[in-house]
Amino acid sequence: MKGATTVAEGSPTVRRRELGALLRKLRKDKDLTVDQVTAYLECSASKISRIETGQRGATPRDVRDLCDLYGVTDQAERERLVGLAREGKQQGWWQSYDLPFATPMYVGLEAEAVRIKDYDSAVIPGLLQSADYLRALHDDPLPEPTDRELTPELVERRVEARLIRQQLLTRRHPPPLEFSAIMDEAALHRLIGGPAVMGAQLKRVVEAMQLPNVTVQVIPYSIGPHPALNSTFNILEFSGAAPHLVYSEGLAGFIFMEREEDVERYNDVFRHLSDIALTPDQSADLMIRLAEAYANALRATG
Repeated sequence: MKGATTVAEGSPTVRRRELGALLRKLRKDKDLTVDQVTAYLECSASKISRIETGQRGATPRDVRDLCDLYGVTDQAERERLVGLAREGKQQGWWQSYDLPFATPMYVGLEAEAVRIKDYDSAVIPGLLQSADYLRALHDDPLPEPTDRELTPELVERRVEARLIRQQLLTRRHPPPLEFSAIMDEAALHRLIGGPAVMGAQLKRVVEAMQLPNVTVQVIPYSIGPHPALNSTFNILEFSGAAPHLVYSEGLAGFIFMEREEDVERYNDVFRHLSDIALTPDQSADLMIRLAEAYANALRATG
């Protein structure tokens, strides 16, 4: 990596969601509708909705006005809400890396999650990918959303950003991210980058599994169909006021879901996948055997 960027505590994305959740609760506690709030502030309903969902930041002036409307008189609480608004306006380290699609928003959420449950049906989970594996994934990428060219320099910037994100698993303060990953066995066989890259990648996953905060399981082919066969999703959990959420993406776009019933449904599916998957030790044994098979294939062609 060129610089010395490291994962730092705090995320403006999460600060906006935390502030939005608190403001939404204050509004509901006062039994006010969004329309009543917009009439008081003389602004659009979409502005209040986007503030409450964390899709846009609120200014300190917005927060003070809302505190007046909601009857928040405790000075310490007002200052806390204003502080969240200021922190939500800051720049995250990832915003200079020209990341694709919904990645910047997701990275902002990932940066302050205390636990992530990741299911992947076709590739190795991003937080466990090696640099060479990630480079190989760019050999046939999704079309860029603009006319910009996916240059080697841009690929390297994105690789650098991914390696910075992986520091979440090994940081000391705050405590490292609790990461539980489940992969379909297909992810271990899909030849991305060739045998050498795949062998090194599987060894990289097994090494990461030695961390006490990392759990990896593989759903073997022998299981047959299962509820998430055609899905990819992440469940992100937070310690503050920001609600837990599910992130899912595909060719049609990306979805962030934070309704309690949606999050619980995906948690139920993840628990089921964990039950039918190989144990972590069995999964590690499978990956070690496949890594040896890739090494043998490499020697045979060399």
